[in-house]
Amino acid sequence: MRLLCFQAKRFRWKTHSKTLPEVPDLEAEEEITDGVVIFVQAEAADTPEQHLDSIRRKAVKHIKWLANKRDLRNIVLHSFTHLGGDTADPGFAEPLIQSIGDRLNQSGYHVRITPFGYFCEWDLSVYGESLAKVWKEIH
Repeated sequence: MRLLCFQAKRFRWKTHSKTLPEVPDLEAEEEITDGVVIFVQAEAADTPEQHLDSIRRKAVKHIKWLANKRDLRNIVLHSFTHLGGDTADPGFAEPLIQSIGDRLNQSGYHVRITPFGYFCEWDLSVYGESLAKVWKEIH
Protein backbone atom coordinates (compact mmCIF):
# COMPACT_ATOMS: atom_id res chain seq x y z
CA MET A 1 0.00 0.00 0.00
CA ARG A 2 1.17 3.49 -0.78
CA LEU A 3 -0.09 6.62 0.96
CA LEU A 4 0.48 10.22 -0.04
CA CYS A 5 -0.65 12.28 2.96
CA PHE A 6 -1.35 15.96 3.45
CA GLN A 7 -2.21 17.98 6.54
CA ALA A 8 -4.69 20.25 4.82
CA LYS A 9 -6.12 23.63 5.69
CA ARG A 10 -8.85 22.87 3.17
CA PHE A 11 -9.76 20.11 0.73
CA ARG A 12 -12.67 20.28 -1.69
CA TRP A 13 -13.53 17.56 -4.16
CA LYS A 14 -16.13 17.15 -6.86
CA THR A 15 -16.82 14.15 -9.06
CA HIS A 16 -15.74 14.69 -12.64
CA SER A 17 -16.04 11.40 -14.55
CA LYS A 18 -16.42 7.68 -13.92
CA THR A 19 -13.38 5.45 -14.29
CA LEU A 20 -15.22 2.21 -13.54
CA PRO A 21 -18.35 1.55 -15.62
CA GLU A 22 -19.91 -0.67 -12.93
CA VAL A 23 -20.14 2.06 -10.26
CA PRO A 24 -23.42 3.96 -9.98
CA ASP A 25 -23.79 7.39 -11.56
CA LEU A 26 -23.07 10.01 -8.95
CA GLU A 27 -22.54 13.71 -8.64
CA ALA A 28 -20.86 14.69 -5.40
CA GLU A 29 -19.12 17.74 -4.04
CA GLU A 30 -17.77 18.08 -0.50
CA GLU A 31 -15.25 20.06 1.47
CA ILE A 32 -13.41 19.71 4.75
CA THR A 33 -11.25 22.13 6.67
CA ASP A 34 -8.37 21.26 8.99
CA GLY A 35 -7.94 17.63 8.13
CA VAL A 36 -5.66 14.94 6.82
CA VAL A 37 -6.07 14.01 3.17
CA ILE A 38 -4.79 10.57 2.26
CA PHE A 39 -4.32 9.50 -1.35
CA VAL A 40 -4.41 5.69 -1.12
CA GLN A 41 -3.13 3.13 -3.56
CA ALA A 42 -3.85 -0.48 -2.68
CA GLU A 43 -1.37 -2.80 -4.37
CA ALA A 44 -1.54 -6.34 -5.67
CA ALA A 45 1.01 -7.36 -3.00
CA ASP A 46 -1.48 -6.31 -0.29
CA THR A 47 -3.95 -9.05 -1.20
CA PRO A 48 -2.77 -12.18 0.64
CA GLU A 49 -5.30 -12.59 3.45
CA GLN A 50 -2.66 -13.10 6.15
CA HIS A 51 -1.01 -9.83 5.05
CA LEU A 52 -4.20 -7.76 4.88
CA ASP A 53 -4.70 -7.20 8.62
CA SER A 54 -1.12 -6.00 9.00
CA ILE A 55 -1.46 -3.58 6.07
CA ARG A 56 -4.73 -2.18 7.44
CA ARG A 57 -3.35 -1.84 10.98
CA LYS A 58 -0.18 -0.05 9.81
CA ALA A 59 -2.17 2.31 7.57
CA VAL A 60 -4.55 3.26 10.39
CA LYS A 61 -1.65 3.75 12.79
CA HIS A 62 0.19 6.01 10.33
CA ILE A 63 -2.91 8.11 9.57
CA LYS A 64 -3.69 8.56 13.27
CA TRP A 65 -0.06 9.50 13.98
CA LEU A 66 -0.11 12.17 11.28
CA ALA A 67 -3.52 13.53 12.32
CA ASN A 68 -2.48 13.72 15.97
CA LYS A 69 0.64 15.77 15.14
CA ARG A 70 -1.69 18.72 14.48
CA ASP A 71 -4.78 17.61 16.47
CA LEU A 72 -6.78 17.06 13.28
CA ARG A 73 -10.00 15.03 13.52
CA ASN A 74 -11.17 15.22 9.88
CA ILE A 75 -9.79 12.63 7.48
CA VAL A 76 -10.43 12.14 3.77
CA LEU A 77 -9.48 8.89 2.04
CA HIS A 78 -9.13 9.14 -1.72
CA SER A 79 -8.37 6.16 -3.95
CA PHE A 80 -5.49 7.25 -6.16
CA THR A 81 -3.96 4.62 -8.42
CA HIS A 82 -1.20 6.87 -9.73
CA LEU A 83 1.44 6.36 -7.04
CA GLY A 84 3.40 3.72 -8.96
CA GLY A 85 3.68 -0.02 -8.55
CA ASP A 86 1.20 -2.77 -9.36
CA THR A 87 -2.29 -1.67 -8.31
CA ALA A 88 -4.78 -4.00 -6.68
CA ASP A 89 -8.05 -5.01 -8.27
CA PRO A 90 -10.86 -2.48 -7.56
CA GLY A 91 -12.89 -5.25 -5.90
CA PHE A 92 -10.12 -5.52 -3.31
CA ALA A 93 -9.13 -1.86 -3.05
CA GLU A 94 -12.57 -0.40 -2.34
CA PRO A 95 -13.41 -2.59 0.68
CA LEU A 96 -9.88 -2.13 2.02
CA ILE A 97 -10.20 1.66 1.91
CA GLN A 98 -13.68 1.43 3.46
CA SER A 99 -12.35 -0.78 6.29
CA ILE A 100 -9.57 1.73 7.03
CA GLY A 101 -12.23 4.46 7.18
CA ASP A 102 -14.39 2.34 9.49
CA ARG A 103 -11.50 1.79 11.91
CA LEU A 104 -10.68 5.49 11.96
CA ASN A 105 -14.35 6.35 12.58
CA GLN A 106 -14.38 3.91 15.50
CA SER A 107 -11.42 5.82 16.95
CA GLY A 108 -13.33 9.11 16.94
CA TYR A 109 -12.17 10.61 13.64
CA HIS A 110 -14.60 12.10 11.13
CA VAL A 111 -13.86 10.21 7.93
CA ARG A 112 -15.05 10.90 4.43
CA ILE A 113 -14.21 8.74 1.44
CA THR A 114 -14.29 10.26 -2.02
CA PRO A 115 -16.47 8.38 -4.53
CA PHE A 116 -14.66 5.21 -5.58
CA GLY A 117 -14.33 4.70 -9.32
CA TYR A 118 -14.36 8.41 -10.19
CA PHE A 119 -11.90 11.03 -11.26
CA CYS A 120 -12.44 14.08 -9.08
CA GLU A 121 -11.42 17.69 -9.33
CA TRP A 122 -9.75 19.03 -6.18
CA ASP A 123 -8.85 22.20 -4.40
CA LEU A 124 -6.16 21.43 -1.85
CA SER A 125 -4.54 23.89 0.56
CA VAL A 126 -1.72 22.32 2.56
CA TYR A 127 0.15 23.59 5.61
CA GLY A 128 3.76 24.60 5.00
CA GLU A 129 5.77 22.39 7.36
CA SER A 130 7.61 19.38 6.00
CA LEU A 131 5.38 17.07 8.08
CA ALA A 132 2.32 18.40 6.24
CA LYS A 133 3.38 16.37 3.19
CA VAL A 134 4.25 12.74 3.89
CA TRP A 135 4.80 9.73 1.62
CA LYS A 136 4.43 6.29 3.21
CA GLU A 137 4.86 2.86 1.70
CA ILE A 138 3.44 0.03 3.80
CA HIS A 139 4.47 -3.63 3.44
